[in-house]
Amino acid sequence: MLQAVTELRVGPLDGVREAHLAAFRCMLRARLLDDKLAALYRAGKIHGGVFLGRGQEALSAATGVSLNKSDVFAPLIRDTAGRLAFGEPVLDAVRTYLGSALGPMRGRDGNVHRGNPRAGLLPMISHLGAMVSVVNGMLFARRFKKITGSVGAACLGDGATSTGAFHEALNQAAVEHLPLVLVVANNQYAYSTPTSRQFACADLTDKAAGYGVAAHAVDGTDLTACLQTLRTAVAQARAGGGPQLVVAQLLRLCGHGEHDDAGYIDPQLKNSPLGRDCLEVAREYLLRREWTEAGQIVNWRSEAVQEIDAAIAQVQREPAPDPFAEQWTALSTEHLIEGNE
Repeated sequence: MLQAVTELRVGPLDGVREAHLAAFRCMLRARLLDDKLAALYRAGKIHGGVFLGRGQEALSAATGVSLNKSDVFAPLIRDTAGRLAFGEPVLDAVRTYLGSALGPMRGRDGNVHRGNPRAGLLPMISHLGAMVSVVNGMLFARRFKKITGSVGAACLGDGATSTGAFHEALNQAAVEHLPLVLVVANNQYAYSTPTSRQFACADLTDKAAGYGVAAHAVDGTDLTACLQTLRTAVAQARAGGGPQLVVAQLLRLCGHGEHDDAGYIDPQLKNSPLGRDCLEVAREYLLRREWTEAGQIVNWRSEAVQEIDAAIAQVQREPAPDPFAEQWTALSTEHLIEGNE
């Protein structure tokens, strides 16, 4: 199912220009998909919440394109760009949001809990920080099987770094020297709680020293900086350098979800460098470097809109799970495993 976006997939050894272009296209597709899902939510077509990645696409896409297909990726609710970069088809995302029985979760779970574990893309657990230990477990399993060269990336928000799950999992990864990359999007708010009420250290990278892991700080509004930092962190983890903590400074350019008007966000933050739109920053950079043309970006946008609209039109004709006929067995049950239906 991952072949749908192989033309956009970029490995960590590919050229700088190619990585920028592939990441930008994933950012653009993610923004357009998020906007479409938000419109469907407002029209009452989606059950559950819709959570946008607006302002976090550069960090997310950079994470996805920095990984190999053999790696493990645990994205969060704002990581549509990273999911697409890692290989998630738009059709899978739409099917899960609209509750199609043909989607990867068969319409059985919350609309953001989607993935393909066999391909290394993990369905997220909503509890903050919980996915880090899941990635640790997968890395342990590969170690036991003598599989080498894999990296596991787990995405977090700043609020998750205050949880016990974060502490226990990062401590475990450090002690066991696991090739874990923790990508923290410090978007200045855990829902509506500002960072000043979350932690007392000057910067979240300061926490790394306490666990004995490497830290990397990056401007999350700058795609180039995100690509450079993520590739460095992934390469160091893959080379045996142990866990890497990446902390990106940025601002969520929307509410926590479409139900939230984000009225609590400080206007000064919106007008600061943190409030830059990473998609526009990346677009201007690509044009300035003459790595693409404005007309080509228009074409990419048009292609993405057509892809998204086609996926939604298809999924709206697909059935939801029948609660009276559904056996509700685990998706790991043999007859439900992808390819066995």
